[in-house]
Amino acid sequence: MFNQPSVIVGLEIGTSKVCAVVGERNAEGALNIIGVGQAKSRGVRKGEITDATAVEEDVRNAIVEAEQMANVEIRSVYLGVSGAHIRGFSNRGVHPVVSADREITAEDVQDVVKNAKAVNVPQENHILHAIRQHFLVDGQDRIINPVGMLGARLEVDVHVIHGNFNRLQNAIRIVKGMQLEVEDVVFNGLAASLALLTKEQKELGSLVIDLGGGTTDYAVSAGGIIQHTGVLAVGGDHVTNDLAIGLKIALGRAEGLKLEHGAALPDAAARGQTITIPGEVGLPAKTLNLDHLRRIMHLRLEEIFNLIGQDLERADMLGHLRGGIFLCGGGAHIPGIAKLAQDIFGLHVSVGKTNTISSLKSALDQPEFAAPIGLVKFGSLRARQRPKPSLLPFELGKTFDRLFSRIGA
Repeated sequence: MFNQPSVIVGLEIGTSKVCAVVGERNAEGALNIIGVGQAKSRGVRKGEITDATAVEEDVRNAIVEAEQMANVEIRSVYLGVSGAHIRGFSNRGVHPVVSADREITAEDVQDVVKNAKAVNVPQENHILHAIRQHFLVDGQDRIINPVGMLGARLEVDVHVIHGNFNRLQNAIRIVKGMQLEVEDVVFNGLAASLALLTKEQKELGSLVIDLGGGTTDYAVSAGGIIQHTGVLAVGGDHVTNDLAIGLKIALGRAEGLKLEHGAALPDAAARGQTITIPGEVGLPAKTLNLDHLRRIMHLRLEEIFNLIGQDLERADMLGHLRGGIFLCGGGAHIPGIAKLAQDIFGLHVSVGKTNTISSLKSALDQPEFAAPIGLVKFGSLRARQRPKPSLLPFELGKTFDRLFSRIGA
């Protein structure tokens, strides 16, 4: 068994799969991935829990498999979350410096961040992250740490991510019901960015798009810090549903055809080609047009990227993406997906690689593991920078402003 305090576990309860990734920090603080456990997800729709009993069983199976591979006993996890209820926006807080000598103190910093977070968030929502971007002192911007400076007016720009408290608690209660502690809750889009992007890519400006089964999460990093986030309640399952309706076949058959013959772009080579599938009981075999199948997929995937592009345009973020776009999640496996995104955004697009930490390369060098690996990396950075006991559910989110302002996730 490894020394338990050095073990960090990321848990993603997704629409398509439940995944637990185990990492270990060595004596020098370096992170190494030592185990992974997976289970097919049966009780999640659009990133949100719909069958708690089924989810609990799936989580248990994933945890047991991860424990066996890593040879550890898992006692706590960093929990990744998604869902259409999660929202992100940026806000500026203002605080007058009232001390006689006008020297800015740590208390002034706490107050200005608190003011930035005091926004009109729905009463039923809970702030997950309040990510500091930069400070301003008497109009001077791009200040990293204002403590000790002199000024009359302190301001801070903060990116706030919030979600429905009860929906977040559903996942937390399932995990805690299994006698596991929830160290923190992290938006999957941030976790994926942490796993994929280098420091240089965060500085240049990069967009990470996590194409999941029920949701598509995305996050923009620029100037070394998160600038914008979003969630679409559309993912790979919707592509499957479109195929089932458009081709008049069962969902199971549609999923199989998507995986075996699907592509994000229609091409001339597919024209005139057909696929024959066995008929249902008592029905004849069915012949399908391959070009029709790919055009159905193309329309849905094109819609996803267009919606993200429209949101980024409204937020004036498209001009900040000098580092390009990185795709992850199960949808990143679709042939032609990077080319489609490149055509729509007009930027360099690639499938992201989680190459910033040592890992079980043969098992984890896949885009669908970006979020759970990012959760482990988040836990490692938090343990190194601000070690503290586990937080209770109602305290979740209080540590994110300092952590993300330092790591630029």
